[in-house]
Amino acid sequence: MKQIQQAQKAKKKKKRTQLPFRLNVLFFAVFLLFSALILRLGVIQIVYGEQYRKEVERTENVTVNTPAPRGKIYDRNYEVVVDNEPLHAITYTRTQTTKASEMIEVAKKLAIYIEKPTDRVTERDIKDYWILTNEEKAKEKITEKEWKQFRAKKLKDKDIYRLQLERITEEDVKMIKEKELEVVAIFREMNSGYALTPQMIKNNGVTDEEYAVVSEHLEELPGVDVTTDWNRHYAFGDTFRTVLGNITSSEEGLPREKLDYYLARDYNRNDRVGKSYIEAQYEDVLRGQKAKIKNVTDKAGNIIETIEMSQGQRGKDIVLTIDMELQQRVEKIIEEELMTMKRRGGTELLDRAFVVMMDPNTGEILSLAGKRYTRDENGKVVLKDYALGTITSAYAMGSAVKGATVLTGFQTGVIHPGTVLIDEPLYIKGTPTKKSHSGIRPGPMNDLKALEMSSNVYMFKTAIAIAGSTYRPHQALPIKKEAFSIMRRYFNQFGLGVKTGIDLPGEIIGWPGQSTLPGHLLDLAIGQFDVYTPIQMAQYVSTIANGGYRIQPHVVKEIREPISEKNQMGNVIYSFEPKVLNRVDMKTEYIERVREGFYRVMHGSNGTARAFFANAPYDPAGKTGTAQAFYDGPIKSRRMTPTYNLTLVGFAPYNNPEVAFAVVVPWVYQNAKNHYPINNYIGRKILDAYFELKKQRQLGQPSSTESLNNGEETMER
Repeated sequence: MKQIQQAQKAKKKKKRTQLPFRLNVLFFAVFLLFSALILRLGVIQIVYGEQYRKEVERTENVTVNTPAPRGKIYDRNYEVVVDNEPLHAITYTRTQTTKASEMIEVAKKLAIYIEKPTDRVTERDIKDYWILTNEEKAKEKITEKEWKQFRAKKLKDKDIYRLQLERITEEDVKMIKEKELEVVAIFREMNSGYALTPQMIKNNGVTDEEYAVVSEHLEELPGVDVTTDWNRHYAFGDTFRTVLGNITSSEEGLPREKLDYYLARDYNRNDRVGKSYIEAQYEDVLRGQKAKIKNVTDKAGNIIETIEMSQGQRGKDIVLTIDMELQQRVEKIIEEELMTMKRRGGTELLDRAFVVMMDPNTGEILSLAGKRYTRDENGKVVLKDYALGTITSAYAMGSAVKGATVLTGFQTGVIHPGTVLIDEPLYIKGTPTKKSHSGIRPGPMNDLKALEMSSNVYMFKTAIAIAGSTYRPHQALPIKKEAFSIMRRYFNQFGLGVKTGIDLPGEIIGWPGQSTLPGHLLDLAIGQFDVYTPIQMAQYVSTIANGGYRIQPHVVKEIREPISEKNQMGNVIYSFEPKVLNRVDMKTEYIERVREGFYRVMHGSNGTARAFFANAPYDPAGKTGTAQAFYDGPIKSRRMTPTYNLTLVGFAPYNNPEVAFAVVVPWVYQNAKNHYPINNYIGRKILDAYFELKKQRQLGQPSSTESLNNGEETMER
């Protein structure tokens, strides 16, 4: 029993010895853990405290888009027509809490390092600046009574500001000296647009020195940055310039009339966009894909970090149907012939000429050219690009439309291929004598002869028959007034008097005469009543050339992916296929008959254009036109002066047409005795130019432009 008690005592003693040891180990472990925790808290508080505080307080702002360069424009041979020229640029990005006074201080410093043009500074800009830099004087512009009304909330901030603006005197404005106007100009740009969106301070004429100096002083210029911008470069100068169009500058930004439209499509207010013609028509294609960045700010609005979310990309490239080398040659031909004609007497009203060349099978426009003769402020002769006139101006086209008249006669059944009519002066009561030109002797002729010699009387009698009337010398000519709409309906099928559908804005339909007098119906039959555009004439003759299919003309051939490698082209995204607008409601044999008549115009023994085209190796066909018209140009004092328009339409080769064309020269002379066939001279030279270029390219001979090697065979017609 005693032994058992001793054993229990020993066991209890052993347990008491082990317990303090375990507690000590536990306390030591707890001590180490607390020490590590305190150390970690100390590191976080002392070393990373500020960073984590900003992390906790920071806010992520809406994603900001930065502009990217526009797509390039190429001609049909993949020569660059419009490119992007890199520019030095200086930008400013204000935060949501940046004060106007802070921006002014930055503007003052920046004005030391750069020269900023002041021509766009307005009186309102100066007054705004004056108020911000003369706060006490600005307050004095408001009476005590008005301040009481303001405190009583009867006047608002904008009311006070308006009163201050109204009461700034000329002496106040004169306080802003010439040098300080640069500060005003810079501040003006800084204060435009949205917060956190870079605003362009200067991108034109930034010198290497300015770029370097600003780069060195960025730390003292909060919000200012140096970057690379771009500008449009037109490789062919003024050639085709008006049709290529323009883009807005960064100062202009989005056009006011389409502001909501663009803002809804993720544009910034100072983005550059196409504002006319191809640049505007294909804005959605040419615009670049913006880089997206996220500005992370603290609660004070300061930018903590800028995160790039996606890289930008240049806009898609456009390939035109235009052959720029042919375009250059055509424009030169027009200029030379205009100058030659202007040296002759009686041509003081002549100031323009147009040429349209297109593929009659596809509708591709090969050349769209127009020139205007004018003088600059110094009286020097200037020939300006007026290619837009091919779609935006209309004229009486004369006998060139007689093909449509004959075809209308065929289809209505009043004449048939081979129908013979007597060419003779028509004496209609109450109407001046109607007759053909002096080169035609009275006598019988068929439809082919009528086209070859350009008989007016054949067309008159055809129109009389369409109107359900019969000609009786010296008697009135009763007609059905619906004859006007019948003829116009058939003319429309060729594109005369309707929009051609060309992929350019601003196309007009011409103008139909409003009278329904019998004599005017006869004038309509010979192209001296309704007026048409040069592009309509090209579509009309193309429809005859290709056998009766009215093809929609277009100036854009392809849309391609942008690619950075030089001398390479991106993949084709979209290719514009020929679009048939309608098949004329006429028998194929009728169209072939008129095509033969057009051939005789240039090859027949009595053809009106034989002297110019009979020896042409490319076998052309066409129709000349002379319209007795009235001047309605820019010289107001000469409006309604009788004058003559000269035209020519045609195609080549006759058996397999690959090019159709229209030449239009309005108001050439006032007296028929001064006749000089400028239309035929231009027509022969432009066809020569087309086939010479084709031959050079087939033989691999160098020309003034070289096609880019894009790994594809260039298709030659």
